[in-house]
Amino acid sequence: MTASLELRAVSFAYPGGEPVLRAISFTVAPGERVALLGPNGAGKSTLLQHLNGLLLPTAGQLFVGGVPVVEANLRSVRQRIGFVFQDPDDQLFLPTLLEDVAFAPLNAGEPRAQARARAHAALAAVGIDRHADRAAHHLSGGEKRLAALATVLVSRPQVLVLDEPTGDLDARARLRIVRLLQERPETLLVATHDLEVAGAVCTRALALADGSVAYDGPLDRLRADRDRLGRLGLLAAL
Repeated sequence: MTASLELRAVSFAYPGGEPVLRAISFTVAPGERVALLGPNGAGKSTLLQHLNGLLLPTAGQLFVGGVPVVEANLRSVRQRIGFVFQDPDDQLFLPTLLEDVAFAPLNAGEPRAQARARAHAALAAVGIDRHADRAAHHLSGGEKRLAALATVLVSRPQVLVLDEPTGDLDARARLRIVRLLQERPETLLVATHDLEVAGAVCTRALALADGSVAYDGPLDRLRADRDRLGRLGLLAAL
C-alpha cells in the first residue's frame, strides 16, 4: 500500500542559516492520525510547509501519495494534500465564504455552478453552510477555522495537514473543531501544542527537537512519560 506521506532524510536550511530540519525520516499510512509535537523553534511549521511544496528540501526526498514533492509535480501534490494554515485569514480573502471555498475548484477549471455546489457541500460538512454569504471578518474565531478547513475539503484531499487548529479558541469552539476532526476519514497530520487535543484526535505522535525526530510512537505512551515530555519541552502542553 502506498504511504500517504513519506519523508526520506529530509534536511532544510534557510539561506545563510543553520539547518532547521535535520535528516527527518518517517512514513504515514493511509488513514493514520498523527500529532506533530514540539516546542517553538523545533521545526514543525517548516516541516509542514515542505509537504505541499511551499518549501523544498535542501537534501532528501518527500512523497505525498507516492508522488515526489518536486517543482514539476506541485499541482498533483496539492490535489492530494489539504493544508490548513495556523491563521485562517491566510485562506479567507474573498467577499463571502462561498467564494472563498469555491475558489479552488474554479481555479481548477470547474464550471461555476459545479464549483459553487461543491463549496456549499464543503461548508455543510463543517457545519457552517448557513454563513455561506457572509464575509469571514464577521465570523468568530472558531467559525473562521471551520471555514478555512472547508477551503481544503472542497478539493477532496487524501491527507489533511493542520497547523495549530485549536490555537486561541475558547473551550466551545475547541471542542467543535476536535469533534469534526474525529469524524474525518482522511489521513491526518496535526501540529499542536495541546496534548489534550492531540490525544482526542490522534493515536501516534511525532515529536521534533532541534529539527530532528526525537520520538515516533504511540501518543498515549508519550503522554504518560513525564520525564520524556520534560526533555522534549512538552510538559507545558499537559
